[in-house]
Amino acid sequence: MSVTELVNPNSVDIDEMSSLEIASLMIEEDQVIYGALQQALGDIAFAIDLMVKQWEVGGRIFVAGAGTSGRIGVLDAAELGPTFSIDESRWIGLIAGGYEAMWKPLETLEDDEKIICELLEQHDFNEKDTFLGLTASGLTPFVISGIRYAKGQGGTTIAISCNPDTLASELSDCGIEVIVGPEVIKGSTRLKAGTAQKMVVNILSTATMVRVGKVYQNQMVDMQLLNKKLIKRAEHTLMEIADLSELEASSLLKACDLDLKVAIFTAITNAETAHARHCIKEENGHLKQAIQHYFSSNQ
Repeated sequence: MSVTELVNPNSVDIDEMSSLEIASLMIEEDQVIYGALQQALGDIAFAIDLMVKQWEVGGRIFVAGAGTSGRIGVLDAAELGPTFSIDESRWIGLIAGGYEAMWKPLETLEDDEKIICELLEQHDFNEKDTFLGLTASGLTPFVISGIRYAKGQGGTTIAISCNPDTLASELSDCGIEVIVGPEVIKGSTRLKAGTAQKMVVNILSTATMVRVGKVYQNQMVDMQLLNKKLIKRAEHTLMEIADLSELEASSLLKACDLDLKVAIFTAITNAETAHARHCIKEENGHLKQAIQHYFSSNQ
C-alpha cells in the first residue's frame, strides 16, 4: 500500500479532539512538508533546468492531473498569464473531466487513460513540449497515460508525486517525490500531499519564469498592466529600480506605452525607447542580460 493510503497513528483519535487540538495537529503534521521538499530539492532543480531548456526553444508546458492534483495544476497555469505575460497557449493546465471538474467532484475520470492522449494530440504535443504530471499516488492512470504519450512524441516528462519509487517517476525524465507521510484523514491527499504539490508547482513555474527573464532583481517586470493597481505597482517598481520620483516614473511608463521592461532599460541606460525595445528583443526578453550587454558594448 502507498504511503498516502496508510493510517496516521497521530490522528487516530482526531474525531474526539477539540477544534484547537485538530488545528494544532494539522499544523504539526504540515511541518513534515519542508523536510520532504529538501529531500527532493535536487530533482526539483533538475526539473526547472529541463523546463527552461524546452521553453527557450519555443516549447510549451502541459501540467496535468486529476482531482486535487489537477486543480492545483490548472490554478497555477491560470495565474501565470497576468503575472508574467505569457501567452495562455504556452502553459496549459489539463484536468481529468475538463472545466467542470474544477468545480465538481469528477474523480472517477482519473481512470480515463484515453482522454489525456486525445487532449495532447489536439494540442499537437511535440518534442519541444514538456508534460508535467501531478499524481499524489504516482499511479493515476490519467497522468501515467499522459506521460507515456508525451514520451512517445519525444517530449520531456516530469512527475510530481508523494510516494517513493512510483511508476510516474520511473516513466519520467525527472521524478519529484515529496514524501509527506500519511494524511491526518486517511487517503485525503488534498491535505499534506496537496500542499506539497502546490508548493512544488509554484517553485517550478516561478523559477522557470525567473530563469527565462520574466523577473528583474526580485520584481515582476513582465506583468500585464490591466488595471490601476498593476499600473501603480509598475510605477513603484520603476521608482525602486531606477531611483525615480513618482511623477518621473509615471511619465516614463506612459512614454514607453506601459512597457515596464522598456521603461527600466531606458531609465538605467538613457537609451532611446526604440533602441531599448531592440536590445531587449535581442536578448529574448531577458532585461538584465539586455542591460549588461548594452553597457559592455558601449564601454
